Amino acid sequence: MSSDEFHVLETGTILDEIVRSRKQILEVEKVELPLSAIVGSIEGDERKQGIRVDFAERLRVGTDRTAGEAKLRVIGEIKRASPSKGVFNDKLNAVAQAEKYAAAGCAAVSVLTEQSFFKGSAGDLSDIYEHMGHDAGRPALLRKDFLFDPYQIFESRYLGADAILLIVSILQVDLLSHLIEVTRELDMEALVEVHTEEELKIAESVGARVMGINNRDLSTFSEDLRTFERLSKLCSPQAVLVAESAIKSRSDAERMHRSGATALLVGESLVRSENVDDFAGSLMLLEE
Repeated sequence: MSSDEFHVLETGTILDEIVRSRKQILEVEKVELPLSAIVGSIEGDERKQGIRVDFAERLRVGTDRTAGEAKLRVIGEIKRASPSKGVFNDKLNAVAQAEKYAAAGCAAVSVLTEQSFFKGSAGDLSDIYEHMGHDAGRPALLRKDFLFDPYQIFESRYLGADAILLIVSILQVDLLSHLIEVTRELDMEALVEVHTEEELKIAESVGARVMGINNRDLSTFSEDLRTFERLSKLCSPQAVLVAESAIKSRSDAERMHRSGATALLVGESLVRSENVDDFAGSLMLLEE
């Protein structure tokens, strides 16, 4: 499947607008940084080779700074804004925030690189990788964006990602399967995001190993932890389960843990926290 054969599904949600914007930006990116240059850099640049981190394994066992008694792993997200809540920290320093997450024992750092709606940038991910990419004990780096073209997978590897987000609702099954294949060929893993039982079945059919269950309904922006509680029961016992969205407190984390979550992906609540270390510890269900 060539990079110009991608097919993106209409969802009737804000995702459609975001993807349209993302397609326009992608055409510029392909001119400014051709795929051939990315491939050459990955193959020939020691900095891009770096130290690879197994995303799924990090979510299972944490980093060398994760407390041994932690019951859940935390993916701390670099997030300045969202379509539903607008800008909540446009001054956020990506590297400094990532270091806070690493110091708190987060298993992974999620870096939102979408520009228009989330105020992120590819530079955030590249800068974080430059800062910690050669530390064997570091958190895994997840690129969170709206990915639908194989070019973006190569670009993610070039930027230093260990894992990428793939959203089932916007991808045809054959494309989803192909993107997962490309991801693994580049020694990365995919966090495959679902919100419904139908999407869960699709994710399992293409061999998803790390499943993200999103508690936010993108049609209404409503949040409901029961989404994870319901869908987690249907997942393969071998899957690494990540609860996404709506996790704001220790009690929320406890609910996700009881329902089989391996990890939590938390953005806004951690970004707004005055004490990342303590709040992350509460999400890991450390003793109070």
